[in-house]
Amino acid sequence: MFRVREEPADDMAATTTVSAMYYSRSTMSSMVSRVTSYRLDADLKARLEQQAAAEGITERALLERLVGEGLDSADFPGIVFRDGPTGRRAALAVGGDVWEVVSALRYVRGRPERRVGELADQFGLHPRQIRIALDYAAMHRDEIDAEVRANDAAAERARVLAEQRAELMAS
Repeated sequence: MFRVREEPADDMAATTTVSAMYYSRSTMSSMVSRVTSYRLDADLKARLEQQAAAEGITERALLERLVGEGLDSADFPGIVFRDGPTGRRAALAVGGDVWEVVSALRYVRGRPERRVGELADQFGLHPRQIRIALDYAAMHRDEIDAEVRANDAAAERARVLAEQRAELMAS
């Protein structure tokens, strides 16, 4: 969570202080937080305000997302984040979404390196990029599993709708 407040600086110009509350999950139900303050350049603060307003979210929510995504991108070089109809999702900079790689992994059998190689061929990527996607997915298992389940549910709805449409057309 981020708290933003304006403060006069020594030169009497306004600066922005951002207090960040970091969460670490020791269990699913308990969280420990720590508050830290940062000062933002006025131009950066203005950009943050504009972007948050454009997205219809709070500055705090935008800061949390940007910091989290930035750390994930640093931890997993080659992972980027994209907007889409289901919200923001992790993706390979040179390929598809991480959930797509994980979903395809379910249908590939064999030893780990063979599976990685087959996925690399299927997606037209280097095996290193597949490993990056799998590493990200391993660290963010709940998020990726939820995206896979959402896609499976959407595919099932589309299949049922196609059957119903075919029945309607046959009458």
